[in-house]
Amino acid sequence: MNDIPKHERRWASDSVPGKATVSAGTSPGTESSYTGDEFVEVTLDLRDDDTIVLRSVEPAVINIDDSSVAGSGYDTPVSVPRSPSMRRSSSRGFRHFSQELKAEAVAKAKQFSQELRRFSWSHGHASRTLSSSSARAGTSTTAGGGFETALAARALRKQRAQLDRTRTGAHKALRSLKFISSKSNGVDAWNEVQKNFDKLAKDGFLHRVDFGQCIGMKDSKEFALELFDALGRKRRLKVEKINREELFEFWSQITDQSFDSRLQIFFDMVDKNEDGRITEEEVKEIIMLSASANKLSRLQEQAEEYAALIMEELDPERLGYIELWQLETLLLQKDTYLNYSQALSYTSQALSQNLQGLRKKSPIRRMSRRFIYYLQENWKRLWILTLWVCIMIGLFTWKFIQYTRKDAFHIMGYCLPTAKGGAETLKFNMALILLPVCRNTITWLRSTKLSYVIPFDDNINFHKTIAGAIVIGVILHAGDHLACDFPRLVSSSEADYQKYLKGVFGHNRPSYGDIVKGVEGVTGILMVVLMAISFTLATKWFRRNLIKLPEPFSRLTGFNAFWYSHHLFVIVYVLLIIHGVKLYLVHKWYYQTTWMYLTVPLLLYASERTLRLFRSGLYTVRLIKVAIYPGNVLTLQMSKPPQFRYKSGQYMFVQCAAVSPFEWHPFSITSAPGDDYLSVHIRQLGDWTQELKRVFSEVCEPPVSGRSGLLRADETTKKR
Repeated sequence: MNDIPKHERRWASDSVPGKATVSAGTSPGTESSYTGDEFVEVTLDLRDDDTIVLRSVEPAVINIDDSSVAGSGYDTPVSVPRSPSMRRSSSRGFRHFSQELKAEAVAKAKQFSQELRRFSWSHGHASRTLSSSSARAGTSTTAGGGFETALAARALRKQRAQLDRTRTGAHKALRSLKFISSKSNGVDAWNEVQKNFDKLAKDGFLHRVDFGQCIGMKDSKEFALELFDALGRKRRLKVEKINREELFEFWSQITDQSFDSRLQIFFDMVDKNEDGRITEEEVKEIIMLSASANKLSRLQEQAEEYAALIMEELDPERLGYIELWQLETLLLQKDTYLNYSQALSYTSQALSQNLQGLRKKSPIRRMSRRFIYYLQENWKRLWILTLWVCIMIGLFTWKFIQYTRKDAFHIMGYCLPTAKGGAETLKFNMALILLPVCRNTITWLRSTKLSYVIPFDDNINFHKTIAGAIVIGVILHAGDHLACDFPRLVSSSEADYQKYLKGVFGHNRPSYGDIVKGVEGVTGILMVVLMAISFTLATKWFRRNLIKLPEPFSRLTGFNAFWYSHHLFVIVYVLLIIHGVKLYLVHKWYYQTTWMYLTVPLLLYASERTLRLFRSGLYTVRLIKVAIYPGNVLTLQMSKPPQFRYKSGQYMFVQCAAVSPFEWHPFSITSAPGDDYLSVHIRQLGDWTQELKRVFSEVCEPPVSGRSGLLRADETTKKR
């Protein structure tokens, strides 16, 4: 702005719908050098009709010209503290200045608008100039030139970002950075910190390890230590303890609710080497630290992947680092920052050739990176599944080879060892499928070191996978018996029968009906029928009521049908034990291995169900509050059981005896760990949740005047 008068005023605009807000820091009669005069910050509203409203006048920060950068046109900020003497300065000076400012307001507003338009034109012209020059030099650019071009592109994005910072974005970003402190500002909070200081300090100094407890971060000690180090580095303090005054400085910065302060703290925590840049490794470290502070174990495991994704978004030039302004811009205007094609279209087109080697990756590298991420995400599942498949292959092979050496093989052929190999995997899987649904055991194992290598959270998915293997085993075993080796036995010659199977079935060769009517045949067929019913009703189409059947078959769909049909497996396991004892070809008990597979899992599962039954009768909870929200959502607040320790992300099983005394359904806990109650939110989806809503709707009070239109019930509601 070369035509601005000698009494120079610095202007900055903020976009506000329907009007423009202009903030100017100035002083009447101020020269370019600082002379000790009072400086103020003036906030104006520039409306569309060229009218101006003076919003506020208050002390502010001044700028003086530095001779070292005078040629560049930059200003060096000089902080003027807002001391009590300034606050007590003459109001007459303010009034005089306000009158002078109002007299020049309209002219200044028009001049300001013209300067903005001129700057916008020059900004676009510079972009087009850079685009054309880059295009001309594209064929001769070296690797070093590409790196310089990347730096130029980042500088242009920084210039663009500085123009787009909005007050609304700052408020949104402020909410996202509230992990630094959870206490409200004020004298009470500082008094509490001082009390903690008096308790923890030794010889007037607070040790670094006690900093978290002193400021109220007892559950985030690692985070508090990093925060202590970051605040110390900012003040060039590399100490293990601080005094009360230094603690007050730390506390003042921690409780500063401004966006810039919080972002600076976050940046200082990440930038441990104080070089003003953040690398991918530093991003990964702060993600792991934040995850540890918030007890998010899954996020800790995926910190490396998330760090790579953040760098991929914030560092499109592949420089290997990001700066403070990029974090600020991302939080303030994410859509603008990430939409490079619109704001930087000229630059993107001009630099596409030079940055091609920096941005694009070969298909092989891209696939290898995806494969590495897949392994990092699923390595626990993969090694468990690999071990499981190898065990099944080993059992099938062992039993297959064993039966190729038996006399019956000469009549029944390879149908017999195939059926017996399938039977061996069936016995193994029928035992293994019980372990993932032993909830108490899984919960206990999840808290041990085994959880680092075994994905206990995938227990239900593994349960379903084993069920699929059981279906394959049933087809191999029952199918081969009924369609292959039994017919071969019936159609075998008398000489072969007398030679190889006389000692098994007796002198008279049995018919097909005789074999099927035997104990082994009847128990086998019954098991196949019962498992077919249970597996069919357990599929998602029936369990989630996706299939609509006519009456009265509609009762075969829904969770109730799945739940009760699954209890048919009690009969299946009884039949399986009988089936494994009454074998045609094996008579010695120590060769009959079915009971060996099933004993421990059956006892464990039966113990779990018994324990669950006793717990449901002894450890009941008291309903505190019930509310039914629009959208068929029911919320239940209940008392917290004694000795109950709750961590974020846990779920619990809910049973309502008025609906069904046998059904337990899992729901995520929606209350905070610090609440003195437990709450769940249940959306009406199936028959059980529908009946649950009906039961509680009958005892809820209708909405009263002045309250929301929700059905409510609490401990004061009359019990029926």
